[in-house]
Amino acid sequence: MLERLIQLDTSSSDNLKVQIRKAIAVAILDGHIALDQPIPSSRKLSQALKVSRQTVTFAYEDLVEDGYLIARERRGYFVNEAILEGRVASVASENEESKVDWLNRLACQPTQQRNISKPADWQTYGFPFISGQIDPATFPLAEWRECSKQALSVLAVRDWTGDSMDADDPQLIEQIRTRILPRRGIWAKAEEILVTVGTQNSLYLLSTLLSKGGASIAMEDPGYPDARNIFQSHFESVVAQPVDEDGIILDRQLESCDYIYVTPSHQWPSSVTLPLRRRQQLLALADQHDQVVIEDDYDIETNYVDDPTPALKSLDKNGRVIYMSSLSKVLAPGLRIGFMVAPAALIQEARGLRRLMMRHPAMNNQRMTALFLARGHYDALLKRLWRTYKRNWELMTEAIEAHIPSSHLSLMSGGTCCWVRGPESLDCNVLQAKARAEGILIEVGDIAFAAVDPPRNYFRLGFTAIPEAAIEPGVRRLGQLIDELCL
Repeated sequence: MLERLIQLDTSSSDNLKVQIRKAIAVAILDGHIALDQPIPSSRKLSQALKVSRQTVTFAYEDLVEDGYLIARERRGYFVNEAILEGRVASVASENEESKVDWLNRLACQPTQQRNISKPADWQTYGFPFISGQIDPATFPLAEWRECSKQALSVLAVRDWTGDSMDADDPQLIEQIRTRILPRRGIWAKAEEILVTVGTQNSLYLLSTLLSKGGASIAMEDPGYPDARNIFQSHFESVVAQPVDEDGIILDRQLESCDYIYVTPSHQWPSSVTLPLRRRQQLLALADQHDQVVIEDDYDIETNYVDDPTPALKSLDKNGRVIYMSSLSKVLAPGLRIGFMVAPAALIQEARGLRRLMMRHPAMNNQRMTALFLARGHYDALLKRLWRTYKRNWELMTEAIEAHIPSSHLSLMSGGTCCWVRGPESLDCNVLQAKARAEGILIEVGDIAFAAVDPPRNYFRLGFTAIPEAAIEPGVRRLGQLIDELCL
């Protein structure tokens, strides 16, 4: 019977030994193997599964070492009853449905907000024009392994295995302070930096701390949906501030707001850059009306035409700018390492709040990231990605102009996405569905607008996850689909 519980998958990343070991361990824990009978010999099981006897033998030896099996001389392998001690027997419920009205108990329903959604299997599509992901081939695997190995040394393990309460890895803080921030013209003390689990975590911490009764916050429209959803869950008022070809528009509507959230390096979703003059005007406005500016520098180091414009934080002389960024966009989205820079008093409270939520981001990841930065791997990766993304950006803009002439492409000098306004009659939700059926993934733009009935003819095309050779044919087919829908 045991062989029926083992389903081997030749396409799995796990080798056959690991698959057999896992299947038997699960069968033992689920009570599917008799305790008083020996399991099949390695010879019998190997014949039944059509694998080598050595593979099964090694799997059995691993299970003995892990305490799942006991080898009894001349009798074979038996389930180790000790592995099941302390487990509560499962009892089938007579009524599977909960009798609690959960929806009525909820203070909010985040799933009912308009959230960014991307298919989990995006790597299986031929033309993934999506943002926030990377081509796995660009990940610096050898360098990361080197840092991972160093982080697992005896001395390093002593540093990060303990509960550090609310502290961050001092090595990572030092690398952010001396290597990352100076590139953006920012100088900060260690006590002014907090490591977060990405930008969303930074925004949530700030919104919780700053949304004192009646507080209002302004953000770009169109703008980052996750930020809008977080702000609407905390602030009394969220003001949708229009943008133009230079970014957020500065007008009298902003004067009554307590906070202003901006993405100045590459505005989300249009990727346009806020000019230096308007940055200075924004800071003057904040000074005049006693406001705080939250700068989300999510897409750093991706200017392809001009030198990067100085960060708002680097121009701030009065401590009115809170700066946040992420290493995930460059290194790997799944790493979830971000950081926030603000006056020490605010960082102290943010650290205290973070402690209540999660203590701190995983210390092993912090240490590996610190080593990756310290050894210069991050700088080398930036240079490689800059060349790759610049080439992809050139190919993307050329392809859009050639194959989607009915559209308008936002002028941009950097970033990782193109913001496209299609013909007025285009419904990009329909376009997205038709494109997906042909292996083309795009991001609809209506989610970026604050209006209840937003325009439907905007979409984004990301170029960080798609192979260079797939850009032109993907855009060409997308243009054909747009023509078909707009006839």
